[in-house]
Amino acid sequence: MKVTIITATYNSSGTIKDTLESVANQTYKDIEHIIIDGLSSDETLEIIKEYPHVARVFSEKDKGIYDAMNKGISLATGDIIGILNSDDIFASDDILENIESIFGKNDSIDAVYGNISYFRTEEPDKIVRYWKSKPYYETFFDDGNVPPHPSLFVRKKVYDEIGTYYPKFKICSDYEFMLKMFKIYNYKSYFIDTTFVRMRMGGTSTQGLKSYLITTKELKEAWNKNNLQYPFKLYFIRPLKKILQLIKK
Repeated sequence: MKVTIITATYNSSGTIKDTLESVANQTYKDIEHIIIDGLSSDETLEIIKEYPHVARVFSEKDKGIYDAMNKGISLATGDIIGILNSDDIFASDDILENIESIFGKNDSIDAVYGNISYFRTEEPDKIVRYWKSKPYYETFFDDGNVPPHPSLFVRKKVYDEIGTYYPKFKICSDYEFMLKMFKIYNYKSYFIDTTFVRMRMGGTSTQGLKSYLITTKELKEAWNKNNLQYPFKLYFIRPLKKILQLIKK
């Protein structure tokens, strides 16, 4: 069973090597690694050329990270698709092997997800935030839960059936996709209680008050877009959950 990993890059020369190595070092080898580059002007593309495991590199100006992800999905030939950002790394070398095993044993499983941790570049071994998820249940999203998108692996047929990421959102298109996938279409998932991905702090979704305000606006739009009523309690639960992730690291 082929696993496609999609990585969107743009002037990522400072971090892309770690990302590439974390894919190349996976014990599971039936991997298609697709790089969607936003026309980088630094050494990103030169670094990528050093890694023969990369199946395809596509470089042109894009309309943002979700546009890049959608391009990658359109090129993917794998049975399972995962997104690994250009400044993130897999938490261990056997992550893809364990994920593929779950899909391989049960044809009814449409998605697998786990946990993620955050670190700072200057202290790579120190966890500064830990996002622990839980198995999906009926009011999962209503209660302020969401699968950590970097840990989400989905059968390609899901994208074929319900579409890809809404490109007009700056931060929450992954949330909108998962809300639609789980709450509207009821695809079956499997949660593995282990860390899949280690993320660097400083990404678009972790950049303070401005990011929080944009996220809140887009989350409400995501619910409305799917003809769902945005739960009022999420205004209070969301910041509380983020604080708990910092405390429980």
